[in-house]
Amino acid sequence: MREIAPRIVVDEAVRFGRPVLRGTRVPVDLVVGKLAGGMSVEAVAAEYGLEREDVLAALAYAAQVLGDERVRAAS
Repeated sequence: MREIAPRIVVDEAVRFGRPVLRGTRVPVDLVVGKLAGGMSVEAVAAEYGLEREDVLAALAYAAQVLGDERVRAAS
């Protein structure tokens, strides 16, 4: 298991190496998707047995990944 961001880890034996919250099998993209769908931070935390800080860490990680992404417009 390797920590790639605060509270975010990857392990080939867990969810095929997708980023998950440390100590869980909850993928970062699931958490972000639930928030995007309108769930509150508290509701997501309660539904998946997470701490509020875990949910915020998932958002921070997603923002970091998107901030590093470069998209080229095709013409």
